[in-house]
Amino acid sequence: MKVLVLGAGAVGGYFGGRLAEKGADVTFLVREKRKQQLTERGLRIESVHGDARLEPNVITSGEAVRPYDLVILSTKAYSSEQLLAAVESVAPYVGEHSVILPLLNGIAHMELLQQRFGEERVLGGLCFIESTLNEHGDVIQTSPVHRLLYGEWKGGRSSRVEALEKLFAGAGASFVLSEDIVREMWHKYMFIATMSGMTTLMQAAVGPIRDSQYGPELTRQLFEETAAVIRATGAAIDSQIVEKQMDMFGKQGYNMKSSMLRDMEKGLPVEADYLQGYLLRLAERHNVSTPLLQIVYNNLKVYEIKRAALEKV
Repeated sequence: MKVLVLGAGAVGGYFGGRLAEKGADVTFLVREKRKQQLTERGLRIESVHGDARLEPNVITSGEAVRPYDLVILSTKAYSSEQLLAAVESVAPYVGEHSVILPLLNGIAHMELLQQRFGEERVLGGLCFIESTLNEHGDVIQTSPVHRLLYGEWKGGRSSRVEALEKLFAGAGASFVLSEDIVREMWHKYMFIATMSGMTTLMQAAVGPIRDSQYGPELTRQLFEETAAVIRATGAAIDSQIVEKQMDMFGKQGYNMKSSMLRDMEKGLPVEADYLQGYLLRLAERHNVSTPLLQIVYNNLKVYEIKRAALEKV
């Protein structure tokens, strides 16, 4: 099975790298600068689960055009324009029998992908991982969790996800076939929107937020607001999801940071409109009150305004 991974960053580089390490036929579709970096240095993974040094197959958009059996999307959605450009960059590599597995945060991208490639070609997917790129472009993975979930959008099992199950078996990460991936995606969306929201609002890792006087109370409030919005859409999320995610938040490492906070600390773009902004649009549509979510989102928009001003200097 031939695999194309869009992006070789902290997510695509890690999971695609683990597949390549196993011996799978993996190609990374990247920008020219990243291609040069990977060609010269290789793909290096430094992980608590074991390091890897790989010489990856790397192409840029328009090169070596052919259909791939599996196309993994691992980029971030900083804007609708950026997401659309990413989708179009993989379009030439999607054939009649290709399967697309998106690992983006949130859920708004699913409609775009289904419209562009057909609902039958697009799986649901998500991942849990704390990873980043260092100054050399190496993937640094620092926590016990390195989990990727995938499944049919309509639920259940199929021959093609069972084929992926065989492909992923034995790779140096946790690849899990879910028979209810839509619910899993909503649950992950709720957790990542809350954790990224709290860590960026407080400009702190999880530990100090938990230890602060009102940190747990505010975290619970944000979980409850996001859960209320998701339920208002009709999504069948777990009835005890707030308690379960508060427990998950409590079990995170003391220095655990959301990738959004890491991006802010580096002065990079953030997924404010795609994550918290999309939830707020749903809240407005369904008349759900979200005062703390509005504060979280406004904090991110202030960051974007300040960042844009610095770029003009």
